[in-house]
Amino acid sequence: MATSLGANTYNRQNWEDAVSIKWYEYCICARPFTVFRWCPGTRMRFKKTEVCQTCSKMKNVCQTCLLDLEYGLPIQVRDTGLDIKDDVPKSDVNKEYYTQNAEREIGNSDGTRPVGLLGKAPSSSEMLLKLARTTPYYKRNRPHICSFWVKGECKRGEECPYRHEKPTDPDDPLADQNIKDRYYGINDPVADKLLKRASTMPRLDTPEDKTITTLYVGGMGDTISDAELRNHFYQFGEIRTTTIVQRQQCAFIQFATRQAAELAAEKSFNKLIINGRRLTVKWGRSQAARGKEAYQDGVSEMGTRLDPVPGLPGALPPPPALEEDAPTNYFNLDPGTSPNVMNISLPPPPGINPPPPGFGAPMFHMGSMGPPPPMGMRPPGHIHYPSQDPQRMGAHAARHGD
Repeated sequence: MATSLGANTYNRQNWEDAVSIKWYEYCICARPFTVFRWCPGTRMRFKKTEVCQTCSKMKNVCQTCLLDLEYGLPIQVRDTGLDIKDDVPKSDVNKEYYTQNAEREIGNSDGTRPVGLLGKAPSSSEMLLKLARTTPYYKRNRPHICSFWVKGECKRGEECPYRHEKPTDPDDPLADQNIKDRYYGINDPVADKLLKRASTMPRLDTPEDKTITTLYVGGMGDTISDAELRNHFYQFGEIRTTTIVQRQQCAFIQFATRQAAELAAEKSFNKLIINGRRLTVKWGRSQAARGKEAYQDGVSEMGTRLDPVPGLPGALPPPPALEEDAPTNYFNLDPGTSPNVMNISLPPPPGINPPPPGFGAPMFHMGSMGPPPPMGMRPPGHIHYPSQDPQRMGAHAARHGD
């Protein structure tokens, strides 16, 4: 995370003489230091050291670009990822005292670890590992834009050491940068851009249900086996079951404890690669949540959007509310009269002989016509079953008790 082991014992006179252009300036710490200027390559702009060695070692940054030596990120981004607050004083007297103490601490160390709060910080951060630059960024060495070419007055042509390109938007925040803000980690437009990118990066939230100990692994294909999954996930804790669904090309890893599942999710999310395939790691869901959210808002259980099918009817309207005062006159009778309908029968269907004499047409008994006849003298009611047919064989004998 810091300079090499032999940095303090390096022959300073050799590398000071290797650079032809040098002079003295005042560093951020208000002390003079040797400034070196060199050209990194053909058609590149000249670069120079911006801070002294003591300031660069205190912050563990490059003397020229002021980027962190381990992650290649601005100081503001690194301190945010490691949760470090800058404690470098701003006044000249306090800066001198702080710098002397830092030099004493650096002299007592072996040079392989940073000093101060940075040396006590955690060794790594998930956000910094995602934002860290792993390849050289050569655009940083390009020459500046030729101001004469922008005004149309450059007469050097191809011999001009500056770029003949259109400048960026003057309102672009990246066009307003300074060394002090970069070193102290405040108001750095490059750091703000990286922090905004980190806030939009995908992340895996831990479910609130503590009973969930299953991880979903997607994008497996047909080449990843159960043993290869176990070889990766067994390091995080005891595995209870592994279920591979070949049709969906996914798997479910169930751990014995919630702690092991959380550790596996943290270490494998967006970083799991098996047999050259980058796999997707998510938390499983409980059975209750799966049933409620399977097709909520037109999204299936697999997370795909379901398009509406044309031609299908919409949702049925709810039934009307029952009214307590609803009318009960189902036959639309006059409410002023109350007829007493005693026996109403329908004519027999076609193909059935009419009833014998004595069992004629239906009779209507009204309340004004006297009391109804006895039960034995009433005509039969509706014929619903063959056993009630008066013309069936033995019906007369059964009726008279013969």
